[in-house]
Amino acid sequence: MTNKKNTFWGWYIVLGAFLMLAITYGTKYSFGVFVRPMFAEYGWPMSIISLGASINVLMYAAGSMLSGRIVDRFSPKWIITFGGTIGALGFFLTSMATTPIQFYLSYGVLCGIGAACTGFVVSGASVGKWFIQKKGIAVGLAMTGIGFGTMLMSPIAGYIIKNYHWTQGFVVFGIMLLVICTLSAQILMRKTIPEDYGLLPDGDDPGTTVQRDDTPINNESEIPLSSVLKTPAFWIMTFCFSMGIMVEMMTFIHQVGYAINIHIEKIAAASSLGLIGMGSIFGRFFFGWLCDVFKDPKYSAALGLLVEAVGMLILLNVSSVAGLYICSLIFGFGYGSGSSAMPALACDRFGRRILGTVLGILIFFATGIGGGMGPLIGGLIYDYFGTYTHAWQFSLIMLLIVSVLMLTIKQKKRDRD
Repeated sequence: MTNKKNTFWGWYIVLGAFLMLAITYGTKYSFGVFVRPMFAEYGWPMSIISLGASINVLMYAAGSMLSGRIVDRFSPKWIITFGGTIGALGFFLTSMATTPIQFYLSYGVLCGIGAACTGFVVSGASVGKWFIQKKGIAVGLAMTGIGFGTMLMSPIAGYIIKNYHWTQGFVVFGIMLLVICTLSAQILMRKTIPEDYGLLPDGDDPGTTVQRDDTPINNESEIPLSSVLKTPAFWIMTFCFSMGIMVEMMTFIHQVGYAINIHIEKIAAASSLGLIGMGSIFGRFFFGWLCDVFKDPKYSAALGLLVEAVGMLILLNVSSVAGLYICSLIFGFGYGSGSSAMPALACDRFGRRILGTVLGILIFFATGIGGGMGPLIGGLIYDYFGTYTHAWQFSLIMLLIVSVLMLTIKQKKRDRD
């Protein structure tokens, strides 16, 4: 019998994931604030700077495949500690980079690898293994860290750049990443799965019989990876999330520059990224809750993509700070759905035992291809047309397509029998 006075350790995992995600994505998604100062100081084409962000995303995606496999087998604390250290080193070196190659190696490669070890796959899999009935809420709460981090870090970056120098912003990011990730890993994220400690998911009492569709992870049959890759549901999920992440990364990297181009003040433009983060806080919790309500998470994911499309439509017609802030909040609310729905959907279709592996592969394709293309496509469109309008139009069309396509994913077999 568990001591009911003790807090279920799964909630400590949620807290650790929240803190880790806040600093990882707060620093990652604030990069758009640095684009204009780097462009002004070095005179590099926008596509050159955007390529650095694309390399970062590609390395993050490739590294997530390995980190997903590792977190299915070991405690997440060491891979998180390693990632925080490598990511911090990347930010320190980025502050000293003076050539595109140096920038690509520091921010693109090192920061990308670091994020793979501290980001979505490790945290999503770690939380998902501790919950079944409360999986949507638990993952949603953890993922709100991404929104809080973005909301806080973007204005901080804007303040440092305005009052000091953009290079000092990267140094501050490195210090924060190292400290927060290391402490979260070693104190809160040091356990593997509840069954290893005589516990049940959701904090259920091992002395009682709980009727549920899911089996304990130690008794759960492992689905061969080859079978996962042959499943149409996996590839539909991959394409939909790829296009969603492509639009999100394009927006994070280029929205500040777009706002400045339409004569919105720099601090206000940078703060719009923080509002995307604020909107996503509510979105991650809401769509995580919706995953539990609907039972099939695909409905939550499809609705989130549709809300993003509404935000993008508003962005196309923005002409003031108020309009920019409104579209940022709406887009952010919809954007928050992906990080909550993806782990829930993957766990629902393929189980908890290989959740880290499946998420790692999903992120490799969705973020590596979709997210990697987003900043570069936005930069190329701007260089060619001298405007972001066509990029936002393309993004709107893709969001509408995938919001419908997500609904075609078939239900898991046991729900149809």
